[in-house]
Amino acid sequence: MGHHTRRFIGLMSGTSLDGIDGVLAEISGTKCRVAQHASAPIAPELRVQLLALNTPGPNELHRAQLAGNALARACAGVVHALLAQAGLQPAQIEAVGAHGQTVRHQPQAFDATGYTVQLNNPALLAELTGITIVADFRSRDLAAGGQGAPLVPAFHRNVFGRSGQTVAVLNLGGMANLSVLHADGRTLGFDCGPGNALMDHWCQAHAGTPWDADGAWARGGQVLPQLLQHLLAEPFFAQPPPKSTGRDLFHPEWLQQHLDASQTAGAPAQDVQATLAELTARACARDVAHHAAHAGLLIVCGGGARNGYLMERLQALLPACRVEPSDAHGLPAQQVEAAAFAWLAQRCLDGLPGNLPAVTGARGARILGAVYRA
Repeated sequence: MGHHTRRFIGLMSGTSLDGIDGVLAEISGTKCRVAQHASAPIAPELRVQLLALNTPGPNELHRAQLAGNALARACAGVVHALLAQAGLQPAQIEAVGAHGQTVRHQPQAFDATGYTVQLNNPALLAELTGITIVADFRSRDLAAGGQGAPLVPAFHRNVFGRSGQTVAVLNLGGMANLSVLHADGRTLGFDCGPGNALMDHWCQAHAGTPWDADGAWARGGQVLPQLLQHLLAEPFFAQPPPKSTGRDLFHPEWLQQHLDASQTAGAPAQDVQATLAELTARACARDVAHHAAHAGLLIVCGGGARNGYLMERLQALLPACRVEPSDAHGLPAQQVEAAAFAWLAQRCLDGLPGNLPAVTGARGARILGAVYRA
């Protein structure tokens, strides 16, 4: 009692590049409730630019800055939609947590610190919205020797944690990350590998749609065992946490190399899609079984929670565990990550740490984010 309600907006455009999700979160004490949700597609030409910026190319500094500007304008549109839906003025929002778009993620690489790049223009977003912006959530954790990712496990603990019970939370975005909320209060989190990114790419290239709705196309295919075996042999899967990944590793060329090596390059496209769905399901299920053996519940969030076939495969591979979308636990699957960045913005403004050193591998708890005042 006695906690006044504070309003924050969280914005997320994930590695899947399917759009920008925004939530208006009401935070009171430790409680976080989503009051409004809005989303906007990423314009096709911006999506092409953002995808291209994941790999080196000509004039990339110039292209990256302009892409950041375009992303900030699109984000401002989502903020204005949320304000209109809620009938609120900018001054009634304490801050917007704007994560930006990750285009490179190379923690601890090259010089022991490495880098992670989220394209964004928080200054422009502050100008366009008239609201304080908190951005750049990952770099401080890297500076402290961490991976800078994943940052959602602390939020998952806050929203989905249950005392005396181990709960696993799987976020299936472009990449997949797992949070293990142990009954004794310990929290573990790390990236499992690809989520939707490879499936989306393959679907776009061979079926002409940006993603495989409900996994219907994959469901009709046959898993190619030799390809699956090659894909699962990727050393990342066997690495112990802390670990995080991205399109830097799991990209179309990576898939092509394995298609060639396993002599399945001529296989029907639908069978490759079925195999990619199985790769995501197997990698994630293996991590749940290994790191969350006592979890009776796996809560799934992110776009992958809407893929009925993928959810069925996870349930089949984890018979001792109830696999359910986060919708059944108070937060719709599409809203969880955006809500996490609203919560992280609040932590930053209050001078509270946002990282979990046990998750990211950082030397200690750190306040995450850079503040651009209204």
